[in-house]
Amino acid sequence: MYKHRINTRMSKTLHTALNTSIILVEQFLLTLAAPCADQASKELSGKDVLPLLSASSTSLKAQVTKLSLLAINSPFTHSAIATVVSDLNKSVLPSLVTAALLVTPVYHTKSFQAEVLVLVNSALRELDLLLKEIQAVASKVDEAKLAQKGDNELSQSEKNVVTLAAGRTWEACDMLTDLAAKGVVGFVIRRVEEWRDLVRDAVDEIEEWDPEEEGDDFFDELLSDDGKQNAGMSESKPSETDENSEDSDALHEHKRNAIRILKPVTQIFPAIIMNRLKKVPKLSPFIVKQLELLMSNLRHIPDNVDEVAGALYEANLSKTNQYLEKTKDNAINAIKSVASPWDSANLVDSEQQTDDKFAIWSKTWLNVMREVSKSAVDDDGNIEK
Repeated sequence: MYKHRINTRMSKTLHTALNTSIILVEQFLLTLAAPCADQASKELSGKDVLPLLSASSTSLKAQVTKLSLLAINSPFTHSAIATVVSDLNKSVLPSLVTAALLVTPVYHTKSFQAEVLVLVNSALRELDLLLKEIQAVASKVDEAKLAQKGDNELSQSEKNVVTLAAGRTWEACDMLTDLAAKGVVGFVIRRVEEWRDLVRDAVDEIEEWDPEEEGDDFFDELLSDDGKQNAGMSESKPSETDENSEDSDALHEHKRNAIRILKPVTQIFPAIIMNRLKKVPKLSPFIVKQLELLMSNLRHIPDNVDEVAGALYEANLSKTNQYLEKTKDNAINAIKSVASPWDSANLVDSEQQTDDKFAIWSKTWLNVMREVSKSAVDDDGNIEK
């Protein structure tokens, strides 16, 4: 009887801890959905909160590992699991959410803040699923004891559900730890590298594309009953042939013009990474603003280049010119945003700025863009002077 009372008390303690944890997770998710830092938080966010983000993510992964192992292995120990859940509620979860809220656009960029919030949300949602699975396991064990069933071992499928839920939480924790380790600058470099690769692939596709191979011969033959029935219709009039030739020439000229503009655009990504992003000094609100401006221009280039490619494939020459202009403007604005050294505002001697290799390269690149833009092509394929 005494042993039964102890087991009942431990069972209630565990269920209370699990319910508390689930409620906490739901409340934290609501908080993260509309982050609002008070003045104290703004002051704290100026300091480096990334170690706290990393430590709390690592702690969450460790606690999740303990929970999953205790849940799937016999004997199911209520007190041990309750202790782990209690630690989650008291320190691990509050620390993780606090770290997420202290990451602000002023000190870490909007993109970095958004990434942190997405990953912390993911970790909390996966943890919520895990806690509910453990709740179900605890209920099953309790029911088996009340019925005095000797065998309350989990089936392999039940164990797999717990393990998978834990694994998804681990993944989110690992991504948070990696993000914190790389920091804001590492995050920006990774994004710029991704955009660089997308632009390179798109430009390579445009280069390899041959407008002459875009015919519909297969469908013409299919619709003409083995190519015999409409043989006479396939003969084009001289005026039609001339018109098709002119259209083809215009499309080729637009392709050449697109390559002339896009090739220099592909060069800005590695140049900015090597000469600016890998040399960012200690972050300050001023430098974060510069990073924001740089990213706001670079992030649009891959989509614009894709639009250029799509317009060329559709022979929509007006749209091709429209998105080439957008691509060029984004690239020029990106270069101008980082043309001067990060600490140029603190440099008194103008000669120090003129010695900067990237500043010199930027001027040369801008001159190249002006020259290639002089030979822009109008919608009919004629070179504009």
